[in-house]
Amino acid sequence: MRYNYEDMNDQQIVFGVFQFVVLIFSVVVHEVAHGVTAERLGDPTARLLGRLTLNPIRHLDPMGSFILPLMLYFSGLPILGWAKPVPYNPFVLKDPKKGGGMIALAGPATNMFLAAAFGAAIRIMVAAGMTATAPILILLLVLIVKINLILAIFNLVPIPPLDGSKVLFAFLPNTPWARNAEIFLERIGWPLVFFVVFFGFGLIQPVVNVLFALFVGPLALGL
Repeated sequence: MRYNYEDMNDQQIVFGVFQFVVLIFSVVVHEVAHGVTAERLGDPTARLLGRLTLNPIRHLDPMGSFILPLMLYFSGLPILGWAKPVPYNPFVLKDPKKGGGMIALAGPATNMFLAAAFGAAIRIMVAAGMTATAPILILLLVLIVKINLILAIFNLVPIPPLDGSKVLFAFLPNTPWARNAEIFLERIGWPLVFFVVFFGFGLIQPVVNVLFALFVGPLALGL
């Protein structure tokens, strides 16, 4: 079963809007996961700032939640983005370095969980013989899986300020060269991030494809 986006005509608008809704929900959940993890590690900063909420108004970032996704969408590229980072106070953590890595990892892990959960739903629908009776619903679920996988893998790229850099730094030793490496990456981080967004997606796509096939199963071969 293969869906051809070009044949949808008027439905393209609906699917485009749906992608943005999924993106916004996914980045909000991503950020809330950071805050919840920080809270469990003893830092109430996110809760005190009112960031432990699924209300998108508290999280959305003009560039990451609107401008960049629109640019990618109209460029024909997979959409991705981010919300305002949930702050945390490393000085109240028992182990700031390890704790920071755990807080950073919580966001991509949550997106991965969402992708796995909706992938399981697709598997159940296929097993129930719903590929012919509910193809649009399956396609919507496919979009949820793909967007969350893209967010998870993109955020795990070890470039500041992406979560992957904090996970990487958590494993680096406390030595001068390691700290100098962190400072260097932080200085050039944003240009590298935008380079990956617009020119380096080919490095992310193979990983997304493998995980998509794993979560969705044999149906993935036709989507």
